[in-house]
Amino acid sequence: MTSLSRQLARWVAALRYEDLPPAVVDRAKGVTLHSLASVLLGSRTPGGRQAVKLITEEEAGVRSGATIMVDGATVTKGGAAFANAEMAMAGGKWDTFRMLTHPGTSILPGAFIAAETAGVSGKDFITGLVAGYEVMERMAADFIPTVMARGFHAGVVFGIFGPAVAAAKILGLTEDQVNSTIALCASLASGNLEGARSGGRALREGAAVRNAMLAVALAKEGHPGGETVLEGDAGFYHAYAGNNRGQLTYSFVGDTRTSLDKITAGLGTDWMFLETLYRIYYTAGYNIAHVDVTAKLCEEHDIRVADIDRIEAVVNWLETQYPSPAFPSRREDTVAEPGSTAYFTAYGAVKRGFSAVRQADPSGAGDPPEVLELMKRVTIIPSHTMTLFGPRITIHTKDGKTYTKQSTGREFMWGFDEEVRRIREIVPALPIPAAQFEEIIATCRDLDGQDRADRLVRLTLEKR
Repeated sequence: MTSLSRQLARWVAALRYEDLPPAVVDRAKGVTLHSLASVLLGSRTPGGRQAVKLITEEEAGVRSGATIMVDGATVTKGGAAFANAEMAMAGGKWDTFRMLTHPGTSILPGAFIAAETAGVSGKDFITGLVAGYEVMERMAADFIPTVMARGFHAGVVFGIFGPAVAAAKILGLTEDQVNSTIALCASLASGNLEGARSGGRALREGAAVRNAMLAVALAKEGHPGGETVLEGDAGFYHAYAGNNRGQLTYSFVGDTRTSLDKITAGLGTDWMFLETLYRIYYTAGYNIAHVDVTAKLCEEHDIRVADIDRIEAVVNWLETQYPSPAFPSRREDTVAEPGSTAYFTAYGAVKRGFSAVRQADPSGAGDPPEVLELMKRVTIIPSHTMTLFGPRITIHTKDGKTYTKQSTGREFMWGFDEEVRRIREIVPALPIPAAQFEEIIATCRDLDGQDRADRLVRLTLEKR
């Protein structure tokens, strides 16, 4: 029986740009723009600066490597991948897949390292990017809550596979080499929740993509990774999910069982990549729909804040216990405070939106008093049947009427044009001129027409 990593590797090696549906190409351009925007924003943060300083001081003098975005320094491929991923994380404009993974924060940095190394076209870049997303998201999909419940951070554990596959494809690795890349990632995968729970700062996707570059380099040089490393009795799923039989301790919809066969079912036909959505606001992904759905409900029925008695939001139960019911660091169905789900729901009602450049202050400083008052009258109701990122918002008005709007969970899975419209709000906060960012937008839009995808790396550099 063909191993799981072999099935994935065979598909990756054979994938062509011409195999990609227009919607998949469009999403690839969108996540590229979103990630670059986050890198640009993150370059100005303490965390982003710290990562760049660490790598440039440690790796000064590298002659042939890869570029740290915005800064422009040439360092090792692993070092550039780490710094760029850390800036992407610090920038906060992540994409999100099933709540607890943020593929673009690792996949895009890894893909750009490979694109710069090989000097590939935009079409080749897109093809590798899509391969990385599809493999990572299929591997993660049903297992994210179970992996988190075992104390691992799913975003990091699965986050190594995406950039490794993307880079392997862009660099033109063979099926055997891609198979070894995936297998080696199982040995290099890591990520734990306890540090952040005990006063530390989690080491996340930056470490994952650095290890991904090591896996690719080893595989390229002929290091064999093994054949049943994912599904074997002592393999990846046994280690991180607790078993290789598809048994789940937690799931988004209450299932207690899945199948490893689902990972490759419909590969190349059913695109899981299209479930990737954009986290446009500075908040946990499960809060983003609360802003827009509540705002839309108020607009549709001309509901004034003064008329609202209370708001109820029925949500997927895992959205109330972050990051895992086994180790919750916060409960969204209890106390309402600035930055909570109730807060963002109230913002949607009061302001009919939320700024893409604003971050909630725990003290409530700068928030409208109406938001801070209304959030106390928002009730968050957990449900095992609600879809992720798909709250059902009900507004009860003081005259006894009720108004309800059901989210689909897909409101933030938008096309490139909508991404451009929403992301332009961050321009005043960028370290580059608006005209330069417009060049990035235009290049992403025409990415499949570009001779070299790494032109986008150059466009992030600050003019000095």
